[in-house]
Amino acid sequence: MVKTPRPALPPTFEAALTELEAIVRDMEAGQLPLEESLAAYERGAALLKHCQEALAAAEKKLQILENGSLRDFNPDPGNSAPDAADA
Repeated sequence: MVKTPRPALPPTFEAALTELEAIVRDMEAGQLPLEESLAAYERGAALLKHCQEALAAAEKKLQILENGSLRDFNPDPGNSAPDAADA
């Protein structure tokens, strides 16, 4: 059995997500032959893993940037002074 080379993963999270969404649409349409469905599923699984890893890396970077503690975004309501241009 000859293995075909796997296509490279997209260079960005957004590109991987776009491709994954297209695969899901195609599979949900139910028009793919069996072999193409299996190949699409395999590619989708690889893209999903790639996206999850990218998100995990981004979260880790945020934790480092926030000195190890993530917190909810809460704009400072006490800092609502009007701009000089509004005066």
